[in-house]
Amino acid sequence: MSVFPLILASASPRRLDLLQQIGVRPAAVLPADIDETPNSGELPKDYALRMACEKAAAACVRAGASGDQSWVLAADTVVAVGRRILPKAESLAEAKACLSLLSGRAHRIYGGIALQNAERCITRLVETRVQFKRLDQAELQAYLASGEWQGKAGGYAIQGRASVFVRAIQGSYSNVVGLSLPETYAMLTGLGLRVADGWADAS
Repeated sequence: MSVFPLILASASPRRLDLLQQIGVRPAAVLPADIDETPNSGELPKDYALRMACEKAAAACVRAGASGDQSWVLAADTVVAVGRRILPKAESLAEAKACLSLLSGRAHRIYGGIALQNAERCITRLVETRVQFKRLDQAELQAYLASGEWQGKAGGYAIQGRASVFVRAIQGSYSNVVGLSLPETYAMLTGLGLRVADGWADAS
């Protein structure tokens, strides 16, 4: 029986945790170091897919993936208000700006997923709509003080303290966390693979 090791092209502990929830334990974790600057005029959904594909390609090269010996799974999560792509907050000012913009309004989460080996790349785009409550200054300051926003797209983590900000969600919850599990599972099984303990065996 042919065996395919599954490589996760992400340093995100959230994505690793999500995979483990469905019994998938990657054989290796190889974060991809790429330029994540959006192109001029690039739409959020196009950016999410491009990032996922470029991460997968970079990790594939790094892993030396060849033929049918291994598959690389990569993902990118983009928070957007209209055509505006919100950053992964790295400063208090960025986080405050993101949360102030999201307060009392709906936004979209675009999740790009890429599954690649040396011969082909399979992609999916997942869209989730999230409605935030209006945040008062005390709530905003308390969340900023928590530090939970650091490195998070849009300046918040839905699986953490920011869960109380969400009035409604339409679509995949796991997509907002960092990786849509229904689509990821469908992609793996669509290849005719059975996923178990980080290995995908030919059916």
